[in-house]
Amino acid sequence: MRLTYEQFDRIQHLMPLQRRKAEIANYDFLCAILYLIENGCKWRALPKEYGNWHTIYVKLNRWSKNGTLERIFEALQNESIISIETTVVCLDSTTVKVHPDATGALKKTESRALDAQKEVLRPRFIWLPRLPSLP
Repeated sequence: MRLTYEQFDRIQHLMPLQRRKAEIANYDFLCAILYLIENGCKWRALPKEYGNWHTIYVKLNRWSKNGTLERIFEALQNESIISIETTVVCLDSTTVKVHPDATGALKKTESRALDAQKEVLRPRFIWLPRLPSLP
């Protein structure tokens, strides 16, 4: 999804003032975020037309921490420019499987220590009775 300049002008007052010349304009930044939300792609797969993915990521992180991004998306929904449905995702041990070592299973190094203890505790003298063989 790409915003029109008319839609962007309606929410531009919510964006912080830039202190210096920005690498990426706020319009392109917002369009990049909407592209990521719509397509669910990885950061590195973001098309070059939006700018450097790392710069967009850093700006998104900063704006989400100070609440700017939340205000922008509320305004976008109030203006009926976009409609986003927020859902909650829950991940737990039934959906995410981990390696057995991560669950507290015995390590191989522990079993070697037990084998060494068995060797130490082995009796040194074993008496085996033998029956005489018959002629």
